[in-house]
Amino acid sequence: MTQALQPVSVAIGDLVAHPANVRAQSPEAYTSDNIAHLKASIAVLGLLQPLLVQQIDGKFGVLAGGRRHAALMELVADKAAKGVTSRTKIDCRLVPDDCDVTTALSLAENITQAPMNAIDEFEAFARMMEVDGQTPETIAKTFGTTLAAVKGRLRYGLIHPEIRAAARAKAITLDVMKAFADHPSQEVQKEVFEALTKEGNYLQAYTVRNALKSRGVQVSDDIGAFVRKDYEARGGAIAADLLDEHSVLEDSALVETILLEKLTAAAEEARAELGFVWAEAVIRYDYAVMAEFGRVYPGPVEPDESGQKRVDEITAELEKLEREMENEELADEAYNALYERVDALEAEARDLQEAYSAEDLARSGVIATWSQGKISLHLGLVRPEDQPERSGKAPGTSADEGTSDSDEITYPASLTEDLKTERAMALGAAMVMHPEATLDLTLFKLVTDVLGHGMGVTQAIKVDARQEYRTHAKMDEIDGTSLEQVAAAHDALDFSWADDAKSPADQFAQFRTLDAREKARLVAYATAATTQSCLARDRQRDSLMHDFEIEVMPDIRAHWTPNAALFNRFKKAWLLKILGEELGLTQEAVTLASSTKKEVVAFCDKLFAEPFATLTDAQRAAVAAWCPPMMQTSGTEPFEALGAEPTEGETEVSEAA
Repeated sequence: MTQALQPVSVAIGDLVAHPANVRAQSPEAYTSDNIAHLKASIAVLGLLQPLLVQQIDGKFGVLAGGRRHAALMELVADKAAKGVTSRTKIDCRLVPDDCDVTTALSLAENITQAPMNAIDEFEAFARMMEVDGQTPETIAKTFGTTLAAVKGRLRYGLIHPEIRAAARAKAITLDVMKAFADHPSQEVQKEVFEALTKEGNYLQAYTVRNALKSRGVQVSDDIGAFVRKDYEARGGAIAADLLDEHSVLEDSALVETILLEKLTAAAEEARAELGFVWAEAVIRYDYAVMAEFGRVYPGPVEPDESGQKRVDEITAELEKLEREMENEELADEAYNALYERVDALEAEARDLQEAYSAEDLARSGVIATWSQGKISLHLGLVRPEDQPERSGKAPGTSADEGTSDSDEITYPASLTEDLKTERAMALGAAMVMHPEATLDLTLFKLVTDVLGHGMGVTQAIKVDARQEYRTHAKMDEIDGTSLEQVAAAHDALDFSWADDAKSPADQFAQFRTLDAREKARLVAYATAATTQSCLARDRQRDSLMHDFEIEVMPDIRAHWTPNAALFNRFKKAWLLKILGEELGLTQEAVTLASSTKKEVVAFCDKLFAEPFATLTDAQRAAVAAWCPPMMQTSGTEPFEALGAEPTEGETEVSEAA
């Protein structure tokens, strides 16, 4: 039978701790920090649950509710608290003296004690401001928490009462209720709530947030922050929030008007500066519409005397900066600063040495859009009606000239040498993954060289037991796929025979016991390390390695992926040409034309690391197969860079440097 507990009112001053309370051995549970929330709740809402007490020596020992008792005592001691003294009586339930389940009652009370309802907590904070006149600062001090945390809870407490009531009745979830706090106006909250629940549909938080977006723009949004000063100057209405960043610019039409004015001004400024014939502004870039536009690009021009002097100064400074950036001890922040300086200098030099032709300027213009939190300028656009008939021209190029000569992709000698090294590393990875074929190649090389009286069949591999030394300007930045593949092959090899403590004869004897597959792996690994750096093979002059590479490395992309280190060494115009013409990403190239080279490099790096889900099958295939033409294994013409005839002794290798 359940023990009957008699209701009783007890003055706070007559309450004492009961030794049977299960929390008596945990004094930390009663510290000010741990009962701050409880103290604030009691101050606003009163004591919601009676204490369990038992008479002890004329006092009332608190059997269950020790933390509430501690909070009450702090309220008595707090001179700022109103209406709570030691004489204030509170509701309790009296446990009879002869009750032998004292500890059990205390334990049950503490285990089954439900935490304060979240909505009650939000409302308690709000009442502390509305009823008690407290500020967020004083509440934060009382609770020992941050001002931002208090304001965050206050925002939820100020949601329209009907919406809070729906959450309390579990008609909507707490997350849905919180979503309404995205707009400070209770009137707007109620209108949206009624509209969304009109047909009894199940509400989700994102649906609420999307609906509220049509009722204004938060000042913390990129557009809100961009137009706020002008918006306030024109008297635009603002729904103020306790947290300023959540305040809302309520007049969406005025926000859009101001944004378009700013975009138009930026477009007009670019038009006047560069000499275009027209300028427009749109808030968002529409790929379907913009795909109909052509595009012209600036061509090379000779700078005047002062311009050439500045170009020379920039060239000297760039060389200095590049040397500084090679310092491996350079901090990331310092490196990024140098990178940005290089980007700015390259842009300045490009402006001094490039210009639009008068003919192109007479039919092209600029469109300003809002993209990624800033104004983006799309330069040199040609309206569909202004484009002359073009035959065989890639979309977005100048109708008469195509892409200017300065945009043609060329590979400087330093980059070519580095690509030769990366290709050799990829070939080495392919060789260790095809041990039988590589073993046959090695044996064939040995036999034919001897039988041919030293006339080499190929210079690409050697049997002189020396590893090929491969230089590279930025080895630590290259794609590591081939290195990882070779390392994995090395770790799988059986080197038990290679014991330096044994004589060569003993090592050889143990080596001979290995199975044929293991021997092939060892030979392949060793041969791969001796392979010389070389670019695409000529079918006639180096037919052996040409056909061998097609067999073991039909796709270099299985061992190597283009990355930011490579793209950084290309001109911005080259990257745009690759995107637009070689990968079929014309729209992306048009959009990125107004971005910095750093942003274009980042886009390319991300694209090749993991092709975007939005790509077409053709674009995806192009991205998966692309590499510099001289690095491809087959299907391409021999790459000619230097134009020099190969020297004697090199005729067996197709050199491209």
